[in-house]
Amino acid sequence: MDYLREKVVVISGASAGIGAACVKTLLTAGMIVVGLARRHEYILNMKKDLSPELSKHLFAIRCDVTQERQVSKAFDWTNDKLGGCDILINNAGIIASAQLSEKNNTQQIRDTIETNIMGAVFCIREAFHSMRMLKNGNGHIVIVNSVAGHQVPNLGPDLPSLNIYPATKFALKAMNEIYRQEFQRNKTQVRVTTVSPGVVDTDILPIDIQNIVKPVMPMLQAADVADAILWALSRPANVQVILSLIKQNQNLYI
Repeated sequence: MDYLREKVVVISGASAGIGAACVKTLLTAGMIVVGLARRHEYILNMKKDLSPELSKHLFAIRCDVTQERQVSKAFDWTNDKLGGCDILINNAGIIASAQLSEKNNTQQIRDTIETNIMGAVFCIREAFHSMRMLKNGNGHIVIVNSVAGHQVPNLGPDLPSLNIYPATKFALKAMNEIYRQEFQRNKTQVRVTTVSPGVVDTDILPIDIQNIVKPVMPMLQAADVADAILWALSRPANVQVILSLIKQNQNLYI
């Protein structure tokens, strides 16, 4: 994995959960990490706990991925200060737990679509043009998806609805293939990979789901997903991992 050393990786949703685990894993692998998050102070706190050698390679940018201008400015900074983006980990995502069919749920639905889909559109678009213009058409984009983007989980009557969340993840699955075709059409070597984990022990789960699920369902750890992402990034340049679907070994449900 020596060729990954000093590659510039941008991670959205880097303040907690899978994003924070990716920050630590990819820094340890020798990469230069730009963490995007609304709560960028969480990344700054992580930076304080790192060794000086790793700390100097971590940069935190306050960025709400639903805001197109903020995303553009974050990548402009990366292009100007670090010479462009080699890798994007498109990780930012949220879950709305109101029922999809209930009244007065519009804002939760809009927030989920704006974060999970439009945030991905903004970040991937900026990353691709950075790779195309500044990295000789080379790069790798990883979309953090979910098993819920392949099959809608039936959580039963005791758990809240997953609302529009699975639909946004199905959209990301389709977008992975669209991007793959477009990157080839533009005669670049930019690779795109979807990593779809099962249930991960992070705060993305609403508390009412956490309280029921955690005692009975084995979960992946965020570091497990980060390791899977590093594996996909480390494949030879002639290999494109389209999909990595990972579950906890004892997870029989989702």
